Amino acid sequence: MPAEVTDVERFVKLSERAEYCLVKRGRNVVKLKLRTARRLYTLKVKPEDAEGILSRIGCEIREI
Repeated sequence: MPAEVTDVERFVKLSERAEYCLVKRGRNVVKLKLRTARRLYTLKVKPEDAEGILSRIGCEIREI
């Protein structure tokens, strides 16, 4: 089961040990999904906040 994260700082910290980050862009929301060895972590953010978060992520970024 995926786990939803609501804190951006925790999401960035989790990205250090993630294999990759999937980015799914919608009209009103951008979903960021981190794949770690054990679990998939998701974060929902506004489109204008997404680029700032993606610049801080420490793993490979894949757009879908």
